[in-house]
Amino acid sequence: MHADRPNDVTSLVNDRVAAIEAGLIEIRRDLHAHPELGMDTVRTAGVVAAELTRLGLTPQMGVGGHGVVAEIAGARPGPCLLIRADMDALPIEELTGLDFASTVPGRMHACGHDIHTATLLGVGTVLKDLAPMLRGTVRLVFQPAEETVESGAAAMVAAGAAAGADIALAFHNRPELAVGRFAYTRGAATASSDEFDVVIHGKSGHAARPHAAVDPIVATAAMITQLQTAVSRVMDPSHSSVLTIGHIEGGSTHNIIPDSCMFQGTVRCRSAESRDTMEATFRRIVEGIAAAMGVTADISYQRGAPALVNDDRVVDATIAAVGAQFGDDQLEQLEGRFGAEDFSYFSDLIPSCQLLVGASQPGRQDRVHNSHYQPDERCIGLGTAALVRAALDILA
Repeated sequence: MHADRPNDVTSLVNDRVAAIEAGLIEIRRDLHAHPELGMDTVRTAGVVAAELTRLGLTPQMGVGGHGVVAEIAGARPGPCLLIRADMDALPIEELTGLDFASTVPGRMHACGHDIHTATLLGVGTVLKDLAPMLRGTVRLVFQPAEETVESGAAAMVAAGAAAGADIALAFHNRPELAVGRFAYTRGAATASSDEFDVVIHGKSGHAARPHAAVDPIVATAAMITQLQTAVSRVMDPSHSSVLTIGHIEGGSTHNIIPDSCMFQGTVRCRSAESRDTMEATFRRIVEGIAAAMGVTADISYQRGAPALVNDDRVVDATIAAVGAQFGDDQLEQLEGRFGAEDFSYFSDLIPSCQLLVGASQPGRQDRVHNSHYQPDERCIGLGTAALVRAALDILA
């Protein structure tokens, strides 16, 4: 054991977090009352930068938009551990009735990114004081625009936020888990998120004379039906994907065959190979049916965030640290999900792990992205302690 590392690390971490927990909750409530969307996290970034400066750090602002980055140097050379928190809110009207509810109509921290921002500030506060115990560097990354198609993670990576990092951690509050519990996933934790827009062009005409028209609605219906076989008859069942049509629009009245019809949707995959297979199959089905039915199809297929794939070695190190801090009985392994998480832009480059932090209040059954979401604020201190312990053990 290094001379600067005390025997009872667990108590040390708990004591340091207990001393700042109330202040972190105050920061969270301030951020919750002033939610900002997407890339426009100007005020939030200012709060973060002010707190980091108060700690004696030198935050770099404007990284990939309004991202903020700061580093804590350890006493000895070693790897760079990146820890990321997202900062943006959602376009949802808050209905919680809390004293610190959103003051901005139509905006709410309904995914708990205010919790994440306060937690990472707590991590920075504790690790700044415990820097003599670190071998290497901790890089704190505060990211805008996790909830939008325009990815803040992609922008920050392009601006160099991941450069030189050797390991990366992210975390997310989880209302399905009781506060005090933690979870992890091996392999693909989330799915890639791709979107498509298709416009089918036919020839308009009278509904009573379909032979004189080329019906884009019938062609669209055939495409949508056949696209369901992309998952059921093309994909390996052990590498499943999801294809959902979320919007269809065509025509304006009862007795006119329209000139065009459109549909939109999303494709979710948990591996790069599945992603390539689904896009190729999608294009083949749409183009083939268009040719067979005498219509034309304009396809816009846009790839979003890739799947977030956890590295087994980083998972092992992280859960060992969390287990040492809280007990192995407070950890559980979960299956991967088909939601999207743009931390994947970091995990594509750096061995990574996303830790899930229990946030359920006793007696409630909350879910994220809901106008009544009320996470248990104790998850801030608990998440701070878990991440501090992970940093201390990984950079020991």
